[in-house]
Amino acid sequence: MDCERNGVDRRDFLKTGFGAAAGVLGAGVATAQAAPVKTITSDLKIPVRRFGKTGHSFPILGHGGSAMMAKEYGYYGLSDPPAIEDRVKMVRDAYEKGIRYFDNARIYQESESVMGEALHDVADHVYIASKVLVGEPGEVRSSVEKSLETLKVSRIDCIQIHGPSIERLKFEGAMHLHAELVKLRDEGLIRFIGLTGHNAFEEMYQMIASGGFDQVLIEYGYFRKGYNTRHSDTSMEWREACLAKAHELDMGIVAMKVLGAWVFNHNAQNVVPDYDPEAVKRLPTAAIRWVMQDPRVSVLNIGVSYPGDVDKNIAILQGDLTFTNEDRLLLADFSAKAYLTERVQGFPVV
Repeated sequence: MDCERNGVDRRDFLKTGFGAAAGVLGAGVATAQAAPVKTITSDLKIPVRRFGKTGHSFPILGHGGSAMMAKEYGYYGLSDPPAIEDRVKMVRDAYEKGIRYFDNARIYQESESVMGEALHDVADHVYIASKVLVGEPGEVRSSVEKSLETLKVSRIDCIQIHGPSIERLKFEGAMHLHAELVKLRDEGLIRFIGLTGHNAFEEMYQMIASGGFDQVLIEYGYFRKGYNTRHSDTSMEWREACLAKAHELDMGIVAMKVLGAWVFNHNAQNVVPDYDPEAVKRLPTAAIRWVMQDPRVSVLNIGVSYPGDVDKNIAILQGDLTFTNEDRLLLADFSAKAYLTERVQGFPVV
């Protein structure tokens, strides 16, 4: 069963039944010891942070691929997405401006093909991360090989176990996927191994604590929501445990949903229609400043939907990053109203 076919989203995947592999792989699986470190440089004048034990340091702004998909996924009811060739130009423009961390996944529809077209000739100068969303260990290799082909590279910097696989397979099953990634790393098809998640933080914590991962892409924004869930207090505590353990183990920590996906970004005025438009314009700055308070975060993985998005994010990160009381009041007030909307209220609390 290929759970990454175009048109299969995370909800369909989670509804699909398959058995989690039995048995627990031993904790403390060794990570890459001698992966060649690329020379990645950038003149972009924004904060640079060390990316854990990978040997890299990047400008803190990363380029997320999930917001570049077709309208029903990435654009949340806004205008139609730019043409494919325009999205290729957007990715290349981000590279030319100095962005060096690029994240995508096979389930993000055309994201890998867009990034492959934009970056294949400069792959030695960027860090590209993708994901596997599969239900069986035997499907890992074919998924990674397809990503290599689509991204037009001979080696992917990092393959991450995608959150929906963790949600469905739990710790034991997900670690069997990890075992397959270790084989591919040892063959030289990937350099590093990661994991991702919007929730299931308790399972993620067990995986992080195994010592077998180099990086984690984790939902970490002011607004308390995952992909289609709201965080309970318990989930928030497990999220903090994930961050603390990942930092202790010197993993690269990538924050996603910094802008709450559709909450603090282009769609904010649609979320709370009667909110002051001038205040809405300040939401992205406040949300980015909130995450930037945490020195453990290595990269802000912010989705890019339209030309100009990268420039706006760069401008924020080149400015004063002090998180102010005004920022806190704005985020709290807007979020309180957003939590009461029908869409957010429809998300289960986990």
